[in-house]
Amino acid sequence: MIDNSTETITLAVVGAHLRGMPLNSQLTQRNAAFLSETTTASCYRLFALPETAPPKPGLRRDSKGYAIVVELWRLPLDAFGSFVAEVPPPLGIGTIELADGRWVKGFICEPWALEDAQEISQFGGWRAWIESGMPSAPRQ
Repeated sequence: MIDNSTETITLAVVGAHLRGMPLNSQLTQRNAAFLSETTTASCYRLFALPETAPPKPGLRRDSKGYAIVVELWRLPLDAFGSFVAEVPPPLGIGTIELADGRWVKGFICEPWALEDAQEISQFGGWRAWIESGMPSAPRQ
């Protein structure tokens, strides 16, 4: 969602860019401002991507999904391109639906990368999974 009055974009982050996580500085160095914590609509699944450093999740829309915790950040529009340029595959920026019905830009994952990924949707979010000690969960 672009806010033309202030030339910012609302960005939903789901993993390594959350507050206190290893890549959060990619937002704060671009003068992004934390807005709030919320959840996606109940139609997403979250996966721990294998062999990523730092560890990262992948988010996929799915009719049999869950509400996943995300943080909303206000990012200056002129910093958006340089931010997106740092997003490595299989991640990308797409449009995700929030629990309140809004649609915002946010992290998504290419489906091929989820084939060998561990599903962690039942934890409700990346931080909860990290704080639980990152236990193994049944694969999808």
